[in-house]
Amino acid sequence: MEAVVSTQSTWKQWYQRRVHGSSGINAEYMGVSKNDLASKIGGMYDVKDAKTVFLFGFRTQFGGGSSRGFCLIYDTLEYAKKFEPQYRLVRAGLAEKPSGSCKQRKELKNRKLKKRGKEKTKLG
Repeated sequence: MEAVVSTQSTWKQWYQRRVHGSSGINAEYMGVSKNDLASKIGGMYDVKDAKTVFLFGFRTQFGGGSSRGFCLIYDTLEYAKKFEPQYRLVRAGLAEKPSGSCKQRKELKNRKLKKRGKEKTKLG
């Protein structure tokens, strides 16, 4: 990893996070690793916990060597778990993926709608 450039930077007080448009430049490889980018960005902004850095939406420039995407840096892990979408928490290893397929969960929800009381709790 040669360089990380922060193109845009804003502070969102309500969410307790910093939002960055980031680009990673690396002439040696086709794509840039998100782990490398997260460690570099964490070093640039004095992040205490590397798990509070969330990278997403990265696209590699045609021909390789450079990638652009978004980065969110939360103040604490508590705020990250509160405001990040569930799928990003699962990707980062901070949450469990729901068990069963989407269809199974949807069918269970619809079965629960038809029941009341103790029968509803027996379904699961």
